[in-house]
Amino acid sequence: MAVPSYATPLERIWHYAYVAICVAIFFFLIAPIIVIIPLSFNAEPYFTFTEKMRSFDPEGYSLRWYDSLLTFGMQAPDAVRDTSWWADAWANAKWVKAAKNSIIIGVCSTIVATSLGTLAALGLSRPEMPFRRAIMAILISPMIVPLIITATGMFFFYSNPCELLTIFGFSPQCGRLAGTYVGVILAHATLGIPFVIITVTATLVGFDQSLNRAAASLGANPRVTFFRVTMPLILPGVVSGALFAFVTSFDEVVAVLFIAGPDQQTIPRQMWNGIREQISPAILAVATLLVIFSIALLTTVELLRRRSERIRGLSPQ
Repeated sequence: MAVPSYATPLERIWHYAYVAICVAIFFFLIAPIIVIIPLSFNAEPYFTFTEKMRSFDPEGYSLRWYDSLLTFGMQAPDAVRDTSWWADAWANAKWVKAAKNSIIIGVCSTIVATSLGTLAALGLSRPEMPFRRAIMAILISPMIVPLIITATGMFFFYSNPCELLTIFGFSPQCGRLAGTYVGVILAHATLGIPFVIITVTATLVGFDQSLNRAAASLGANPRVTFFRVTMPLILPGVVSGALFAFVTSFDEVVAVLFIAGPDQQTIPRQMWNGIREQISPAILAVATLLVIFSIALLTTVELLRRRSERIRGLSPQ
């Protein structure tokens, strides 16, 4: 925004200082993310800019680390890239396995978190709900409590989920959840539910409850009222919460370190293993792809937010 012509010299100085501060903050936040993108095209196995990269020599840049995401762990990485080669990559490449696990766990945990979080938000939005503040504090506690504490508690609980019931005199027979897909999905859903509750609750703040009463007066039962009136209006908030829950699951590494077994390796866990065992710029290639993926999700969330504001009449059409 340009400085108005009637601004005083002091106001002009503050305007330019404000712009400089904003640029400095933006650079401080975005520089560590942006720097990994060119480094992922490094032709050498280094985490620094080589002399050829600084001089923009084409020989200093390569896609070898992106290619290694497909070949690492394959039985025949140097074979002809026909159908059998792609089948080998799909079945044996470690990064491909990690991506499949991340998508499976992320989608399943998002469905669970979105369903439970939306139901909780609908209940907490009702004025007759007792102890709303206390219940809200409990439900969003996984987002507030340090993650290492939450992951430790989930590890001991999922290792023997029926042990807690023995305190109350029950002796059920339960299987071990730690080291299984179900355990990892439930753990990620636990971490994603607070984000769904917050986004859906924020959407319900501007919801006109008279619409539900009008639907009931016209003969609609609660189920029809929810799916035909309430759900279409709060859908942008529900989808935004689902996206946040998916991102939380997709980026989670601490809970996976505690709960997941060898078969549930996700992309963050594979990156952790790569840093510990063999430092390779392939990690930078994965990070670049994740940055692009995150930008796409954030763009979707922003578009949904604007659509929600238009539907609720908070912004011009």
